[in-house]
Amino acid sequence: MPHNPARIGPYLCGAGQPLLWIAGPCVLEDFGAALHIAEELKRIASAVGVQLVFKASFDKANRTSVNSFRGPGLAAGLQILADVRDKTGLPITTDIHESSQAAPAGEVVDVLQIPAFLARQTDLLVAAAQTGKPVHVKKGQFMAPNDMRHVITKLGEGGCEDVLLCERGTFFGYGRLVSDMRSIPQMQALGCPVVFDATHSVQEPGGLGDKTGGNRAMVEPLARAAMALGADGLFTETHPEPDKSPSDGPNMIPLGEIEAVMRRLLKIRAAALG
Repeated sequence: MPHNPARIGPYLCGAGQPLLWIAGPCVLEDFGAALHIAEELKRIASAVGVQLVFKASFDKANRTSVNSFRGPGLAAGLQILADVRDKTGLPITTDIHESSQAAPAGEVVDVLQIPAFLARQTDLLVAAAQTGKPVHVKKGQFMAPNDMRHVITKLGEGGCEDVLLCERGTFFGYGRLVSDMRSIPQMQALGCPVVFDATHSVQEPGGLGDKTGGNRAMVEPLARAAMALGADGLFTETHPEPDKSPSDGPNMIPLGEIEAVMRRLLKIRAAALG
């Protein structure tokens, strides 16, 4: 059976626990940029009273175009993440796309993340579980909330009991996603803490032709609904200048605005949980 609360690095996430906040840039650019974002997020997390895990991808393997920037790659990216962790003391997460990436990533990060497109990939899930690290799985855009019970079973077979499930939107025709907020309590009923991915939920896949679009104005309204439903965690991507970010800029929250957003969200969550 999965643990609830789940142990995520130095934190507990789940029933009766403070909000787990997974935040950072979509993709790693260089060490200086990652460190700047991580240090500012750490300051904000301390100021507002949440448990922060720093997130960034070493490789965006699912970009729309073959010409899009993907990141520094496995070895260089993991080194940047390790250096950020050493400098800030923050727990770190990154996503993996292939089973062979699980072991090296598991040696560096505190939580392994499985992208939504890969939520059904048995070998990938088992490889992630076998690292001994917690695993955060985003619900596939094509999956019903109850389908995630099979993800939990696969991870359990690999020895992982600290599991986070994530709602990040469901396909709604071509190029659009819709967030069904019922999935938060429905996935919590499976026994795991549930994270709401507020920034990927506003993506418009392929909306800009050769890259994904999005509508960052809708991030906070959706996150408010998730907080009102008692989500255990919140995932947000951020960048000092989202429109200059090499990936997912249209749906990211500007770094300078995210503290005010978090303060408003936490008031809603506190009221909802009594």
